[in-house]
Amino acid sequence: MPALATALCLAASGLVVAAPGGAATLEPSATRTVSSVDWGRCSDPTLRGFGARCGFVKVPLDYADPGGRQIRLAVSRITHTVRASAYQGALLLNPGGPGASGLTMSVLGPIISQDFGRRDVGQAYDWIGFDPRGVGASRPSLTCDPDYFGPDRPEYVPSTPHLFRVWQQRSRDYAAACGKAGGRLLEHMRTVDAARDMDRIRVALGVDEITYYGFSYGTYLGQVYATMFPQRVRRMVLDSNVDPRMAWYRANLEQDLAFERNIGIFFRWVARHDATYHLGTTRAAVAARYADVHAQVAAAPISGVVGPDEWDDIFLYAGYADFLWPRLAGVFAGWVQQGAGDDVVAAYQDFDAPGDDNSYAVYNAVSCTDDTWKDEDFLQDQWSTYYDAPFATWGNAWFNGPCYHWPARAHTRTRVSGPSIGSALLVDETKDAATPYSGSRYLRSIAPRSRLVAVVGGTNHAVTPSGSACTDTRIFRYLATGKLPARKAGAGADVRCHKPAAPQPSGPSFAAPSSAPAFASAARAGDPAAGRALIASLLLQAARP
Repeated sequence: MPALATALCLAASGLVVAAPGGAATLEPSATRTVSSVDWGRCSDPTLRGFGARCGFVKVPLDYADPGGRQIRLAVSRITHTVRASAYQGALLLNPGGPGASGLTMSVLGPIISQDFGRRDVGQAYDWIGFDPRGVGASRPSLTCDPDYFGPDRPEYVPSTPHLFRVWQQRSRDYAAACGKAGGRLLEHMRTVDAARDMDRIRVALGVDEITYYGFSYGTYLGQVYATMFPQRVRRMVLDSNVDPRMAWYRANLEQDLAFERNIGIFFRWVARHDATYHLGTTRAAVAARYADVHAQVAAAPISGVVGPDEWDDIFLYAGYADFLWPRLAGVFAGWVQQGAGDDVVAAYQDFDAPGDDNSYAVYNAVSCTDDTWKDEDFLQDQWSTYYDAPFATWGNAWFNGPCYHWPARAHTRTRVSGPSIGSALLVDETKDAATPYSGSRYLRSIAPRSRLVAVVGGTNHAVTPSGSACTDTRIFRYLATGKLPARKAGAGADVRCHKPAAPQPSGPSFAAPSSAPAFASAARAGDPAAGRALIASLLLQAARP
């Protein structure tokens, strides 16, 4: 369940580099069209500040026609600084989506070195970020309708036949706009295409194997890559795992139920801090107050901008990351107690940032062709799920609505090979809503050499490294040595970590989020909290593209 931005997002940047050139040594999985990378200056200030270099890798638009039209993938690299004998090779990162920019993810290396004190990891790899095909600085970059998620949208819940027809038409129109904008690209946007692209990046880097660190959708990309190129995977960390059996139609219905649970956990936290927020002393009381505001903004959108859809979109982030709870509760309380409409609108703009639909366009381009979408089951499935999970069901349904009208052909789901995943380290929180924990348990069950580290009771999604020694130590040890925890009998986790303490409340007024460049500047100055905040901002950007 992705959306359009985040309070802490980094803008995808253009690149100022020379054209790629120079032939690479070809591997069996590649063809004669692969080029090496001509590294040059990055235009993104965060990447420049961490010493990254940027470039492009040419790949075929259509892998069935490798000598035909080529497209360009934007890549960044922060190189190792250890002696040759300690060098660990190339590590590729993907933050999720599908559709999220991963170009800036290469800064994870120096942050691990500086802010987590693990130079044996952060300085031992070449850290490689990249924008998948159609995303960000890669060319072409897909955009369909930048105003699609602008305010004030029709209410998500189709309580009347008219509302249902309106959303059906919106979905149909968006799909048609993507067909016009994307052309042939739309026929080649499946995860298998992205996996082949990753292998072309590997060849362009001149390495026989890669280490891979994927988050959320990035775990599915890693699963597919390992299935297609098992001999090319050295090590693999997968955080917040997609269940490969459910990509993508069934996964969205499972998400609806999980977000319903997590919004209830958030409401309970708000109730425990009623002395700060004054929104009710029980979960039910806070939920009732939320419903009152929802009805209020449906009748009269705040500043003509935040109606019921925009209000729900803001608070959906409570299901992704508990460190956002104080900010979100402050927005809620500020409106109820003080009528602070400007703060609500600012939150909407910070979290959903309408006006650039590149991530959403690519989300659809991948999701709509990775799986088949059955229109005849739509109404029954959505209303049945809505009965148990009203908070997110119809918003999620219409987020995926264009898939029922998508102009490119849908394919059957890729069958992931568990043994090919090999000795992967799996990480998850047991109340992850975006990729429910059952996905990690299933992946462990089919990958007998993998290990699972679980944060019991945690509600966060794709946040490692997080500062928790229980998870971080296992990840860093694995990346440094390849050593995994012992595998335990049974179907549960191999390592069970306690969830961190819940955040403390802040005052009811909304504080505008710090910018990612500010986090980056502080991280380079040696502030560990800023380094962790920067990583969280990059990953939250991918939570809802």
